[in-house]
Amino acid sequence: MDYLPLFMNLKNRSVLVVGGGNTAARKVKFLHRAGALIQIVAHKLGNELQALLNIKTIKWIAHNFDPIQLDNVFLVIAATDNHDCNKQIFEAANSRYKFVNVVDDQKKCNFIFPSIVDRSPFLVAISSSGTAPVLARLLREKIESLLPANFGQVAEIAGQWRETVKKTYRKISERRHFWEDVFNGLFTGQIINRKFNDANSTLKYELAKHRKNQGQITLVGAGPGDSGLLTLRGLQVMQLADVVLYDYLVSDEVLELIRRDAERICVGKRAGEHSISQNRINKLLVKLAQEGKRVVRLKNGDPFIFGRGGEELQAAQIAGIPFQVVPGITSGIGVTAYAGIPLTHREFAHSVLFITGQCCANRQEIHWPSLTTSFYQTIVIYMGTLKAREIKTALITYGRDPITPVAVISCGTRQNQQVLIGTLKQLDILVATAPKPSILIIGEVVKLHKRLAWF
Repeated sequence: MDYLPLFMNLKNRSVLVVGGGNTAARKVKFLHRAGALIQIVAHKLGNELQALLNIKTIKWIAHNFDPIQLDNVFLVIAATDNHDCNKQIFEAANSRYKFVNVVDDQKKCNFIFPSIVDRSPFLVAISSSGTAPVLARLLREKIESLLPANFGQVAEIAGQWRETVKKTYRKISERRHFWEDVFNGLFTGQIINRKFNDANSTLKYELAKHRKNQGQITLVGAGPGDSGLLTLRGLQVMQLADVVLYDYLVSDEVLELIRRDAERICVGKRAGEHSISQNRINKLLVKLAQEGKRVVRLKNGDPFIFGRGGEELQAAQIAGIPFQVVPGITSGIGVTAYAGIPLTHREFAHSVLFITGQCCANRQEIHWPSLTTSFYQTIVIYMGTLKAREIKTALITYGRDPITPVAVISCGTRQNQQVLIGTLKQLDILVATAPKPSILIIGEVVKLHKRLAWF
């Protein structure tokens, strides 16, 4: 992050603008809307600034810049066409620790102006950190089209109720839950449609209920890694969470989408390493929900495909905790799609089977003959890297052709995705050189990788 986004209160603060042309006038308009006390230094004023001077909106204090003019100002803007003058202004202001912006010269700015969507008091600021202002403007236009012109009245009317809500709900988390429910309910639509009396009645009704927050648990499938594969519902739930329990395999991209002030707790497991037990995870989920928190259990892929999601919901059900599930794209589907390997194909595979390699320590746990009877079946193996040799031996022993194509896909759907192709008899060798995490694909459909790889 090259810049820290900030919103400044400029009401009744002195601001110096050096320049009298159209560029200076555009900046002055923004500053005036923010309530700043604007001082101008310029040889002459253009029509727009002259009009503002006539109604005493601005003060024209000098024709030439002098560093002494910086002493009592909060912020400085240089909008002249004189390079040397702009440089002098920047150096003088910067050495005095003033906020300074030289228009169209990013290197001579210690702050920049974002593109703004103004639905006062609701504001949205968008910036490309000075690299692509046109792109920022296009994004602003899209957001403008999504927010009704009177959207600011939603914040305005809600602000009138803040103190009343504080008296009713003492805890910050309780107030946040209240407002989330209100904004996602009738209230917002009533204001947009200018039914202000109805909106106030809705708030009175919601406050009269004054119910104690009830905790809940939501299982969310994070998908295989690419944040673009997270579902819209998953994102919505993550933005409402008080606390998120996540696994090691959940990508940093997805973790970045969690509500900023939500508590994050890593409860991941890694094969062969000491990690928190499933029983402790279950107890922690229940404990947090019983404290009235909205708990999100964020799992890689889909929580019901080898994710122990069912076990965690059983614990919630026994404890009487409300719960819901947001499905995710399981790795076996998402990762293979990004590798250009269709799991079924009329010529190569009529069925697909998902299994977990953690059941492979004892051959009796999987009925291996059933995995080798059909030439036209794709086998997808999760968590199979540690048992790759045993898997290979069992499949060949029970009749699978040693030269059956296999793929080992590592870090699927992520920028460092790697796909290794070979045959069943080479499976353990391929796995030994593959980064983790990896998923194993066995079947004739692997042949299509070279032709269909796209990512």
